[in-house]
Amino acid sequence: MMIALGVLWALSEWMNRRVPADAAAVRMPEVLRRVDLSTILFFLGILMAVGALESAGLLRAAAQALDRGVHEVFAVAGAIGLLSSVIDNVPLVAACMGMYPVADAATVAAGADAAYRMAFVADGLFWRLLSFCAGTGGSLLIIGSAAGVVVMGIERITFAWYLRRIAWLALAGYVAGMALIWIERLAGF
Repeated sequence: MMIALGVLWALSEWMNRRVPADAAAVRMPEVLRRVDLSTILFFLGILMAVGALESAGLLRAAAQALDRGVHEVFAVAGAIGLLSSVIDNVPLVAACMGMYPVADAATVAAGADAAYRMAFVADGLFWRLLSFCAGTGGSLLIIGSAAGVVVMGIERITFAWYLRRIAWLALAGYVAGMALIWIERLAGF
């Protein structure tokens, strides 16, 4: 990300080399003053932490513990969605990608439980559930997404107000969505 920013900066300077110095609005330092760098650095830090957990093997160990203890795709994805109400969905999904690598046909065939492993192939049930659960689960509590935190500040919404008036609607939508995905699975879609 930082390399891309550096390349963008160099390219911008080269493209604007003939712009007068008093027209600083198009120069990268002025543009960067308008960018919320703390948010960008927050996500960079979170993604680096997820990478560290993955290289330490902790994410894989967590996935193996869930496989042994729960061993049900809907329960695992549902729990991740509920966790998304507290932890932002971007690092959570990044962690899940480290926990559950996309399986290929050979991995599925070699595994002891092929039906369970089939959920982890590209476009498999787990990945569809994860995208729904992590995205929707972030709305269960207003602090579950960066957008919710921003809305709290802009609209002066309190956590308690959101919990009383909105959280139960988000939970109803979350449960209904998971039920619909389960019905689609039973119907063979």
